[in-house]
Amino acid sequence: MSHLQLAQNPNTNVDTLVNFSLFGDYYVRGAVAVNPSTPVNVLVSLSTDQVYFVRQAVAQNPNTPVDVLAKLSTDEYSFVRRYVAVNPNTPVDGLVRLANDDHSDVRVGVAKNPNTPVDVLVQLATDEDSWVRRSVAQNANTPVDVLTQALI
Repeated sequence: MSHLQLAQNPNTNVDTLVNFSLFGDYYVRGAVAVNPSTPVNVLVSLSTDQVYFVRQAVAQNPNTPVDVLAKLSTDEYSFVRRYVAVNPNTPVDGLVRLANDDHSDVRVGVAKNPNTPVDVLVQLATDEDSWVRRSVAQNANTPVDVLTQALI
């Protein structure tokens, strides 16, 4: 098995994941960051990685702490913010802020998040971007009366 395959495997032991989190290869660090077996302290450390790909992977991990997601919600790269937006553990205040992001892919992520408040879904139902509106329509929490608004 390659380093990348081991880093991706949820059965890889914690010590190996910790060692791989220090690797020079950002693909390996990214695989560690998205691995559900990675310890929280390693996720916290990787959340400040210089490479956005690694921070994006941290944002995808369901075990990433809420305070780290909040910090990543202001990342300079929209790719990172988009994964924060779809993470179901992202705090509501982060979702509200991301709903106003300049990048439509981030707003799509907010529209897809099952924990996005209804008032934010209502706001996004009139978004200028059709993909955002389509994502609002696909969210199970979108009120029926808002669906027609989103599909226009």
